[in-house]
Amino acid sequence: MKTLALTTCALLLPLAASAQQPQTNRFQLQRTETGIVRLDTDTGAMTLCRDENGTLACRMQPDERAAYEQELDRLAKRVTALEERLSNIPPDALPKALPSDAEVDRSLSIMEKFMRRFMAIVGEFATEKEPDKPQPNRT
Repeated sequence: MKTLALTTCALLLPLAASAQQPQTNRFQLQRTETGIVRLDTDTGAMTLCRDENGTLACRMQPDERAAYEQELDRLAKRVTALEERLSNIPPDALPKALPSDAEVDRSLSIMEKFMRRFMAIVGEFATEKEPDKPQPNRT
């Protein structure tokens, strides 16, 4: 039994080592006499699984469980730190979801004024360079 598992490991490890490009299938399964071995091609971790009434049941090994718990603790601390940073920001400094209609109208008015002045300046430069050429009437 151990020999079969070791053989399976030896066959699957090169696949995990060659997995440098993103893959659509992260896990590979290999049937054994006692169940199924699941290989995580991203990490190389292997898990023993069993077929229980047509459902694949995989149980974490103790070292996998410890790594899983450490990752959960790390993420929980990160979330707590981010929540604390967010709570220290004054409410008036947080961005609003959408601007009001008045703010949109004011912004568009400013942009329109800018564009009109800019186009007037461009028009002045064009008439200075070609004073003899009549300019088209654009209203």
